[in-house]
Parts: sequence; C-alpha cells; structure tokens
Amino acid sequence: MDNLIAILQEEKVEFEIIHHDKPLRTAQEGANHFGIEIGQTAPTLVLKSEKGFFAMIVSGNRGRVDLDKVAEIIGCDQLKMANPKEVQQITGYTVGSVSLVLSLPCILDRELFRYPFIYGGTGEPASTLKLAPAALEKLNQVVAYLDIG
Repeated sequence: MDNLIAILQEEKVEFEIIHHDKPLRTAQEGANHFGIEIGQTAPTLVLKSEKGFFAMIVSGNRGRVDLDKVAEIIGCDQLKMANPKEVQQITGYTVGSVSLVLSLPCILDRELFRYPFIYGGTGEPASTLKLAPAALEKLNQVVAYLDIG
C-alpha cells in the first residue's frame, strides 16, 4: 500500500485511506459500512482478452456488465473475467481487494462521475480508498468508458 500512497501523493490527488476491522466483500457491504449509495462503491475487475489484461472500474449499482459490449468498445474479439489466480499474478492482489490504481489499460464507468467521492480497493482487504472519480482518469491509463445506463 505504500506504493499506492506514493502514487496518490505524487499525482497530488485528494484521497483518504479508511481502515476497517474486517474485509468488505461486496458493494452492498461497503455501502452499508460507509453509509453511502451503492453506486459510490467502485470494484476493480480484471478482464482477459486476446490483447492481454484490462482493469475495469465499475459503479457498484451497475449489476452485470455485458462483456461482449465492452469487448466491442475496446476492439477485442472476446473478453472474460480473469480467474482469481490470474488476478493475483497480474495485479499482486486478491479478488475483492484489487486496487483502484493499476498499471493495466483501464475501462472506466461514467456512472461513477455522478458522485463527489467513490470508494474502492487499496490492495489490502481491510482498507478502502476514498477519492474523487476524476482522480481515476489521472491515475490510470484509461482506454475506454462504459456509458451511463
């Protein structure tokens, strides 16, 4: 997490790292814990394609994402969720605590921009990163956006 903090400070983004007693495993758990709307939770998913791996940061209220549609947006033939072992190998994090800041090409959900702050992974299960959605654009290599709705 020191690396994450260094990046956040270097890029001069406002952020808060919030520690909690137990891991928050779902968007709903996170929303309940912080007293926020589920849409403010921002899970980072790792996707696999013939072009390599991508990070996709989605709003917690999105529900299921149509991966065929996302594949079309980023120009891939096929896109699927990376398995837990691949997520660990590619990011160094376990599923459920993947950091909001990764060195992978990133697909960002426009839904997140409806909120002043969003909450997502730090790489450690018992902490959460709170920051403005615009910071994600600055911190990640954004290659595409998921539209609202």
